[in-house]
Amino acid sequence: MVTAGTYQKVAFFDSAERLNYLATALAELARQYGWRLHAWAIFPNHYHFVGDSQEPATLKRLVQYLHSVSAKFVNRLDAAAGRTVWFQYWDTRLTYQKSIAARLNYVHRNAVKHGLVAHAEDYPWCSAGWFRQNAPRSLFNTITSFPDDGLAIPDEYSVEMPRK
Repeated sequence: MVTAGTYQKVAFFDSAERLNYLATALAELARQYGWRLHAWAIFPNHYHFVGDSQEPATLKRLVQYLHSVSAKFVNRLDAAAGRTVWFQYWDTRLTYQKSIAARLNYVHRNAVKHGLVAHAEDYPWCSAGWFRQNAPRSLFNTITSFPDDGLAIPDEYSVEMPRK
């Protein structure tokens, strides 16, 4: 699982255009670097994703490149060349089924945790809607039943709904 936050928790990705860019860049770079995304949630000042790869050593390059291209994108929009956008990221290697399930649930429900939507699948920059529509019902019920409130995930971000 990866969690990344913006510098000083600033909401650099505070519009649909910016969130769409970051979500698309994550999906495309994950594909290019051989990562399969299982859950993801993108917010104005942070993101989370759970994925796997046959070459996990590529994660650092994936995240660095994502941060580079997305920082250049928002800095170009804001005429702020060279501005620091990303602060750091944390990654956790998941090896236990229960740990994976709890983090999948956590990522899918993160928009609810932050008070942006009442139902996770209503937040457009998250995989929860896709998961609800496409996962086998038994898998969906299993994942959503896992408690996620005891997880130690860096997520102290105040988030507001992005502007249109």
